[in-house]
Amino acid sequence: MGFLLVVFIIIVVLAFKTIKVVRQSEVYIIERLGKFHKVADAGLTIIVPFIDTVRSVVSLKQQTMDIPPQGVITSDNVTITIDTVVFYKITDPAKAVYEIQSLKKGIEYLSVTTIRDIVGKMELDQTFSSRDIINDKLRVILDEATDAWGCKIDRVEIKDITPPADIRDAMEKQMNAERNKRALILEAEAERQSAITLAEGRKQAAILDAEADRESRIRRATGEAEAIKQVADAKAQEIQRVYDAIKNSNPDEKLVQIKSLETLQEVAKGEANKIFIPFEATGALSSLGAIKDVMTDSKKKD
Repeated sequence: MGFLLVVFIIIVVLAFKTIKVVRQSEVYIIERLGKFHKVADAGLTIIVPFIDTVRSVVSLKQQTMDIPPQGVITSDNVTITIDTVVFYKITDPAKAVYEIQSLKKGIEYLSVTTIRDIVGKMELDQTFSSRDIINDKLRVILDEATDAWGCKIDRVEIKDITPPADIRDAMEKQMNAERNKRALILEAEAERQSAITLAEGRKQAAILDAEADRESRIRRATGEAEAIKQVADAKAQEIQRVYDAIKNSNPDEKLVQIKSLETLQEVAKGEANKIFIPFEATGALSSLGAIKDVMTDSKKKD
């Protein structure tokens, strides 16, 4: 009975040593007599007990590494602290185990030296505005360096860039000054636009006033001209009626002269009329004056 129990225990131990179950996204590095033998993928794996051993379990998932904050001196001699995170994945498990003592330590040290080299060539203001450039350069350099270690660097991200306290205070004052400057510029621009708008309004009002005055003058002149024309037409009609009346009554010369003078008197009553008497009419006027004197003397004698 005891012998069977021993045999059972031996069988269990051999089975445990022989049968290996590899989980998904992991691989086993199998060594045979201290030498690399194979990479066991996910699933059931059989190994020779006491001859084959599992050297390492390697994860194939994408992994992250938080690089401790590092003090870096920029080209303008300002010390800043940069906090970085690296995203990587193992593509060759055998190289990751045998080509470097510690893959994580190698990535960390390489990241620190590369960051100092890249940022050391930049000025302080440039580091804040060039994060994408720094990230891309870091990724390319780390990916090339870690390729021999069976590792692929997918991304490198700078989480934070922290300048010294006095530099932060100076930067805040500069930002406040820039904000105040932009506010003053916007205010001045608003005042300029307001002045331009008011000037345009006054200009348009002056133009409209001038056009209204011009239209009023034109209408007034047109009305006066129409009134003068109507008066002239009326006088012409009156003269025509007098002429027709005299013509129809077969007048003698003296009657014609008297009626002409009466017509001239009526025409001269208009404010806008100017009467030009021909030289020949003065003789008739003299005759009429003489006739008037004779008639006056005859009345006195009677």
